[in-house]
Amino acid sequence: MGDVHTNGKTEHCNGSSKTNGTVMKNGFAGDAALRSSRPSLWFEEEIEEDLRWVFSVSKILHTGLSKFQNIALVDSGPFGKVLILDGKLQSAEADEFVYHEALVHPALIHHSNPKNVFIMGGGEGSTARETLRHKSVQNVVMCDIDKEVVDFCRAYLTSNREAFRSNRLDLIINDARAELEKQKDTFDVIIGDLADPVEGGPCYQLYTQSFYEKIVKQRLNSGGIFVTQAGPAGILSHGEIYTSIYNTLRQVFKFVVPYAAHVPSFSDTWGWIMFLQASDQPLCKLSVEETDSRLKQRLTGDLRFLDGETMTAIFGLNKTVRRTLAGETHVYTEETARYIHGHGSAQTLSR
Repeated sequence: MGDVHTNGKTEHCNGSSKTNGTVMKNGFAGDAALRSSRPSLWFEEEIEEDLRWVFSVSKILHTGLSKFQNIALVDSGPFGKVLILDGKLQSAEADEFVYHEALVHPALIHHSNPKNVFIMGGGEGSTARETLRHKSVQNVVMCDIDKEVVDFCRAYLTSNREAFRSNRLDLIINDARAELEKQKDTFDVIIGDLADPVEGGPCYQLYTQSFYEKIVKQRLNSGGIFVTQAGPAGILSHGEIYTSIYNTLRQVFKFVVPYAAHVPSFSDTWGWIMFLQASDQPLCKLSVEETDSRLKQRLTGDLRFLDGETMTAIFGLNKTVRRTLAGETHVYTEETARYIHGHGSAQTLSR
């Protein structure tokens, strides 16, 4: 749950409020003199029952409500404009490039010649933006279930307006699973830019073994690559869903590659997992020089996060995470789903 705090009270995202009477400064209640110099508006997200992530908000820019979730765009102190869905931070202007470059480019540059790409989710447009930077890509199908989120982001996230206007982008409003089931086309790359699996939310079924086996696998061309965001991958958080998604994919595909990078606004290391379809050989990890060469030749413009050295670094997971991945036995199904802390009900963000 994400809450907005003002001096002297806490205002919850569901529109209710209660008197709090204290203001936190470095984890402790401050006196009146300290309170007078502090920002009056704060965003708080409950990451665990006993762990919360708080940052200052200078202004609530826009809010909306769809039939699936609450939508808010706020201007924060440390992270610039921040997109919040159902009280959970989705992306921040200051560092969203880390998440989206890491999600998109490893898969596309490992493919020999990606032309057709399918994006599951990605309603804010950033994944489409990064995909469209690849000169070889002729068509991008972006399928998001929530039209209101897409329209909201198209209107207010100026950095993605060019992507939304591209004649190479085919925007479809539908459930990604249903859309892939009815698609007759196959794709060189499929990208899962889905919301985290939270209890009561709409996305957990898109992380299951049956979905990967019966739908994703059938829609990939031979030599095609699938990549998905896979949740928190930090020392303390990787056992929530990251290792389960990894092990689930290993039941369906022979060679699965996990990787991770720190995203400051997520307050954690984040994980992604990709695999190569119909291969009897492991995915060939590119050298630093070859990665840099492909990025230079294939993309328009320079990346801010990813290059050859960075690619090598994000593929090098730490010992603790590697051990857990190797020992994971849980398989993600509809009946045995794991969730990260959160919920799937809409809330209202207000002053």
